Amino acid sequence: METPALLLLTTLWVFAFKVSVAQWTPATATFYGGSDASGTMGGACGYGNLYNAGYGTNSAALSTALFNNGAWCGACFTITCDSSKTRSCKQGTSITITATNFCPPNYALANDDGGWCNPPRQHFDMSQPAWTTIADYQAGIVPVNYRRVPCQRNGGMRFTINGNNYFELVLVDNVGGSGVVAQIWIKGSNTDWMVMSRNWGALWQSGSYLNGQSLSFMVKADDGRVVTASNVAPSNWWFGATYTSWVQF
Repeated sequence: METPALLLLTTLWVFAFKVSVAQWTPATATFYGGSDASGTMGGACGYGNLYNAGYGTNSAALSTALFNNGAWCGACFTITCDSSKTRSCKQGTSITITATNFCPPNYALANDDGGWCNPPRQHFDMSQPAWTTIADYQAGIVPVNYRRVPCQRNGGMRFTINGNNYFELVLVDNVGGSGVVAQIWIKGSNTDWMVMSRNWGALWQSGSYLNGQSLSFMVKADDGRVVTASNVAPSNWWFGATYTSWVQF
């Protein structure tokens, strides 16, 4: 049974997330990746093919101030072009994107003249299809307002296992709810729960020998919610395979 202190902490986590969802914040936006968004595949979150990961072309790379060393990979944001500051907006439009990449700073350029992703700027380098939903292609850069929103996903969370004996590198994608994995645990059929550490982006690592055991994962989102994907990988799992669970936030 949960203790009163734990229940209070969970309530505060959920409240903080709901507050962050409701708030609009000014930022700027550019675009990259081509008209088919092929240049947005891969990226610093480690999702690889964004179609396979469940994110499609509605994606963006985040500036340093937003990327948070990969801790916001998978977060969803609704973005609107600020028509009070530019004539390049498409009136009455908005787009919801997923954070899938990092927009690195360019310190050779001024923050207001090409160094759009330099700290402390809050900036979205959006896929071109997402960008052209809200702004004219010719504009290049526009002021926007954004807010964090819950992520809507189809199907369960997925776990892609890479690495080798005594090293499991697990990519977690298609995450709904807050979209952001704050912590993950792994359990073999012959082990207790073991905490994993973030390797980079959306990839988490374990240093245990788990070959020949079915694998379960317990995932904690950054809003405090926890779900368990029990025996999602069978005992004959292999490195390089992706396993889809039945659970979702």
